[in-house]
Amino acid sequence: MSCKDSILIVDDALATLEVLQRNLSTHNYKVFTATSVDEAIRVLNEAPIDLIITDLKMPGASGLDLIKHARQNFKDTEVMMITGYASVDGAVQAVKSGAEEYLSKPFTDEELFTAVRRALEKLHRRRKKSSQSPKALKTPTDLIGESDAMKKIYKTISKAAATKATILIYGESGTGKELVARAIHYNSPRASAPFVPVNCGGIPEGLLESELFGYIKGAFTGATESRAGFFQTADGGTIFLDEISETSLAMQVKLLRVLQDKEVCMVGANRTRKVDVRIVAATNKNLAQLIEKNKFREDLFFRLNVITIDIPPLRDRGDDILLLAHHFAAKYAEEMGRSRLSFSDEALRLLQEYHWPGNVRELENVIQRLVVMAEGNVMDAPDLPSLMRFKALRGSGLNRTLAEVEAEYIHNVLESVDGNKTRAAEILGIDRKTLRGKLKRYSL
Repeated sequence: MSCKDSILIVDDALATLEVLQRNLSTHNYKVFTATSVDEAIRVLNEAPIDLIITDLKMPGASGLDLIKHARQNFKDTEVMMITGYASVDGAVQAVKSGAEEYLSKPFTDEELFTAVRRALEKLHRRRKKSSQSPKALKTPTDLIGESDAMKKIYKTISKAAATKATILIYGESGTGKELVARAIHYNSPRASAPFVPVNCGGIPEGLLESELFGYIKGAFTGATESRAGFFQTADGGTIFLDEISETSLAMQVKLLRVLQDKEVCMVGANRTRKVDVRIVAATNKNLAQLIEKNKFREDLFFRLNVITIDIPPLRDRGDDILLLAHHFAAKYAEEMGRSRLSFSDEALRLLQEYHWPGNVRELENVIQRLVVMAEGNVMDAPDLPSLMRFKALRGSGLNRTLAEVEAEYIHNVLESVDGNKTRAAEILGIDRKTLRGKLKRYSL
């Protein structure tokens, strides 16, 4: 065990603070003190603390309040309660609130040191377990990244894959929501069964029900034979409902029934059919805001929101941008039968500084274009798209009008999604009509 663990002692009795500080310092612990909960919280916000030793009764907020605050805001900190008002109820309350150890005054030095060692040893074991590399993901997808944000996602995938729980994935367009869904499926006990992706926003509302649940012969004009839907196709496996926020309220009611009863009713049928399907849904919109606007059902949200995975935008993933750039360069060079291509330092700098509104999808498109167009084996700054070089030259100077900045950003977003106005409007957070007006205004 390290002898440089940090301990925060909280007690309104100065004599007690002095004794505990002296005794613990002799064992080479780094000791902080506070005479109230408010002061303790300030210390916790300013310095990393391994163990809190707090008195129970103090003026103002109590030691129990501090324990609850620490448990809800400082996951990597242990808590120990000491009190001169020892009781069974007090001990039970302290443990329920999250205290690892409970000491009643007076206590001996040995009792104090033993309790501190136990609490810190438990903390170290938890940290060691947490720091271990997550189980390698067995997946055919291209999940690439070594940033802290991606490591957290890998851990969540490993845990989620082992369960049957419904999963809701959040992320901007192009961040790789389907890749995460596939990784969950192929690391789960359902890996040998189908993985069925469905773009809810890409299927007309009038056809979505029959596509999802299937239909029987004669259910409507043109239904010359019965046909299974995506849910039946995914039976035993996983169905991925992308852009779940684009479904109508009426369709959301039907999806809610599937989640509740594990049954689907084919269009035109009188009986439901049982299906064993794991549902993974995804959206690039804030469902809580849609609920407030009565555009998404709250009960469906609660059913979907069992395990949540937030995929960070590419601009927040640091050096992952470079890892992905090299990966895509090697991938497309191999496809084209070219020798391996490299990047100049300036090109790498521009790639890393660019905002990437289209995220990983945009980066892949850019690298593919570079590989196709490159004349040599080194991709340099002049080879990058004009919007990236323009950004590099103009920088973020404050001598441009708001209209100029807006026009440039809209241009960048459109180019990142290959001119797809619907996708660009989603990224910009406006509707297509507003986008058309801006395009006309700026002659884009």
